[in-house]
Amino acid sequence: MKLGHLEPRGGLEKGRFFGYFYRVFLQRIQLRNFRNFEDETVDFPERGAALIGDNGQGKTNLLEAIYYLEIFRSFRGARDEQLIRFGTDHFRVEGSLVEAGGAEVTVAAAYRREGRRKKVTLNGDEPQRFGEAIGRIGAIVFTASDVEIVAGGPAARRRFLDIILSLVEPDYLAVLQRYRRILTQRNESLREGASPSELAAWNHGLVDAGCSIIEARARWVAEQRAGFARYYEKISGGQQASIDYAPSIPKPTGDRAAPIDRHGWIEAFHGRLQRLAERERRRGVTLAGPHRDELKFRVGNSSDAVGLRSFGSAGQQRTAAVALRMVEAETLRAALGGEPIIMLDDVFAELDPPRSERVVELLAAEEWGQVLVTSPKPSEFALMGDSLAEYRIAAGTLRRV
Repeated sequence: MKLGHLEPRGGLEKGRFFGYFYRVFLQRIQLRNFRNFEDETVDFPERGAALIGDNGQGKTNLLEAIYYLEIFRSFRGARDEQLIRFGTDHFRVEGSLVEAGGAEVTVAAAYRREGRRKKVTLNGDEPQRFGEAIGRIGAIVFTASDVEIVAGGPAARRRFLDIILSLVEPDYLAVLQRYRRILTQRNESLREGASPSELAAWNHGLVDAGCSIIEARARWVAEQRAGFARYYEKISGGQQASIDYAPSIPKPTGDRAAPIDRHGWIEAFHGRLQRLAERERRRGVTLAGPHRDELKFRVGNSSDAVGLRSFGSAGQQRTAAVALRMVEAETLRAALGGEPIIMLDDVFAELDPPRSERVVELLAAEEWGQVLVTSPKPSEFALMGDSLAEYRIAAGTLRRV
C-alpha cells in the first residue's frame, strides 16, 4: 500500500489575526474530571488567549486536553487512566470549533477506567475508527520538553514523525498499526524459536507495511528539509542546521539524491532481513524496520557540521526543537488548507530574549491561526502584544481577566 497526500480542504474564507489569517478557531473547551479539572467550561476568542498561572495549577493540563482532541492521546505520553481526576472513574473532553461562515464542529472524547473504554464522537456521531476523527482540531503544541525530540532517544523522534504523518497522510495510521501488529507477532515467533519458513510467513506483511512507512517518512523529511533549515537560521540569528532521515534499512544503491521507488525499498528490506536472520534468532527480536529508524540533526556549515544531539549546546537543541514544530505547523497548514491553532506552553522561559523575539516575529510574519500561550509571568506576554485575552488559572479553575 502506498500512502498518498491530503489535498487542502479549500473553500474557507479568511479572517484576520495579528495581521495574518485564520480560518478555524477553538470557541469552547469543556472538561470533566480531566487531570485537575473537575467541571470547567472555557470560551476562547478568535484571536487567542494568554493563560497565566503558577506552576502546577493546570496550564499545561488545559493544552493537553485540547491536543487530546487532535490525536486522542496525551502529548506528554501519559496513559489514559492517568488523565482521570483523582477520586473519579472517567474523564470527558469536548471542543467546539467554528469554521468560516459560522459552522460549528464538535469533537469529544471520553475514557472510563472500568473496562478501559474510550469513546470518540464527531458532531455527536461515533466513527468506526479513531483515525477518521484525528486532526479535526488542527493544533500544534510547543512545549519546553520538545527539546527531548532533539536531545533524547530515537523513540521520541519516531513518535514525532508518526504523529505528524498520521495527521496529514490518510492511510498512515492504519498502516502503522498494521506494521506494529505484525512486528509483535514476528517477535513472538522469534522468541519461540520459529523456523525460517515460519518467519517468512510474517516477512511479506512486515516489509509491505514497513516500506509504506519508510516511504512516507523519507518523503516528508525531504520535503521539509529546506523549511527546517530556514526556520533554524531565522530563530538562531544566522546559524545553519540540517535534518536527515536515517532508516534502519540501507538506502538502495544508486544516485543518493534521486528518489527510491517502492520496489527498491522492498528489495533492500528483504535483503536486510536475510542478512540479520541468524542474529534475530539468537536475540529473539526483529532488528530491521521503521521501528529502528532515526531522525538526525546537524548544526554548522556543511563542511564542519556536527551532530546536534551529541555536540550541540542546550540553546541550539531548543532552537532545533522550535524549528521542527514550525515545520510541523507548516505541514499541517498545507494539508488542511487552513491555519493551525498554535499552543505555546511556557516556551519563552526556555529561550533567550533574542530567540524569543524571533519566534514571535515568525508567528506574526507568517499565516498562523489562533494562539494559546501559557506562562506563570504576565510580563512574558509582552512579546505577543496586547491582542490576546488574559485568563488566570488556579487549582483547575479559569477566569478571564
